[in-house]
Amino acid sequence: MSVWKNHGEKTVYENPWLTLNLADVELPDGRHLDHYLIRQRPVALATTVNDAGEALLLWRHRFITDSWGWELAAGVVEHGEDIEAAAAREMLEETGWRPGPLQHLLTVEPSNGLTDGRHHVYWSTTAEHIGHPEDDFESERREWVPLSSIPSLIERGEIRSANAVAALLLLHHMHAVGGEAV
Repeated sequence: MSVWKNHGEKTVYENPWLTLNLADVELPDGRHLDHYLIRQRPVALATTVNDAGEALLLWRHRFITDSWGWELAAGVVEHGEDIEAAAAREMLEETGWRPGPLQHLLTVEPSNGLTDGRHHVYWSTTAEHIGHPEDDFESERREWVPLSSIPSLIERGEIRSANAVAALLLLHHMHAVGGEAV
């Protein structure tokens, strides 16, 4: 079997968002290597798909990659917080819309060769506009984007985040297969 064994980790750096560890890893052939890895808290994401087949997205800039793109409202799950509740909180804070009853869509591991970070995506079919988003600095704008445009937006590089690509392609597929209602 081709299993890598972790024989222990040493913390190299830690802050409230992540822990950088150095692991003693044994390869299947018995050799050992040092492997850096990032331990992270879970991330919760949410969107709503309305009756017109549009998903609520954020247009935002990411300074690390110096790129713009459409994303879902997202954030780190606070210690002791329910993941679904975190997804609803993030959507309200970042969009000004409170989602209706949320459904789990998928969980992805965007970079599982480097980090244990898991991103939990939720969605709803209804949302209530509460007002201007509390965290309006998170995005340039918030818009209802047709699911039918998702493949072309991905192709043009306007949706780059792995969690958003996975979630929106799945929602696009569900909408296409299910007709007008997701």
